[in-house]
Amino acid sequence: MSNYIFNIIPKIPVADWATSFVDWLTDAFAFLFDPIKKHFGDFMKYMSEELLMSIPPVVFIILVAVLAFFLSGKKFGLAAFSIVGLWFIYNQGYWEQLMSTVTLVILASLLSIIIGVPIGILMSKSKVASAIITPILDFMQTMPAFVYLIPAVAFFGIGMVPGVFASLIFATPPTVRFTNLGIRQVSNELVEASDAFGSTGWQKLFKVELPMAKSTIMAGINQTVMLSLSMVVIASMIGAPGLGREVLSALQRSQVGPGFASGVAIVILAIIIDRMTQSISNKAKTK
Repeated sequence: MSNYIFNIIPKIPVADWATSFVDWLTDAFAFLFDPIKKHFGDFMKYMSEELLMSIPPVVFIILVAVLAFFLSGKKFGLAAFSIVGLWFIYNQGYWEQLMSTVTLVILASLLSIIIGVPIGILMSKSKVASAIITPILDFMQTMPAFVYLIPAVAFFGIGMVPGVFASLIFATPPTVRFTNLGIRQVSNELVEASDAFGSTGWQKLFKVELPMAKSTIMAGINQTVMLSLSMVVIASMIGAPGLGREVLSALQRSQVGPGFASGVAIVILAIIIDRMTQSISNKAKTK
């Protein structure tokens, strides 16, 4: 009886609606997607293949080690790990793939931060905006990462650009949420004091709220960067170059050795980036 009741209801054509909507978006905004695909793709290719690859590996490793040394409070642990880890990646022949991965992570993280921080500020200032944006963030975080590849390919084809687009959607929510949380946690006394001194809304935001929320915002940025890196392997499924492509290739060919070596390279890069961003966050807390 229950099956009969369900069967009399016709199938809702959700898949057809989604296909039609994506096709409409692709056609209607082709004037925007095509230039992004071409120019942004050329920029990313230049950054990974010419700019970063033009830096000798030894110089790059030393620069990262020096940066790690100062960010970690002049401790040698992270700097030493960076030297050994990056040398290992170079030794295994994955240096070019590393540069592509670094390019993807840097650009996806920067775009997520540029978009996420203002949206988080808007949510902290408007209950209406918060009520509208929160379900969208929930949707973005609960949707499987593979699903983001579908519109990315539809809008931008294959390559690094759709990889950045998919990473952007997947990695932006933490920055938005933590920015909103950080500003909302600012002491009411400080906000009232700034109002008493005649501060404008912009002055209150940039001189009181954002500085006080800096450590929380940095925690969100740390999560965004790590989520961008976690998309490396998934983005390789739509042609994004880098270490993820090596893992995917090894998986497809059942090559345990190369898959393990490229996987370790991703782990090394993840640890270095995570410790660096955590160090920045910890410095923000102490100020």
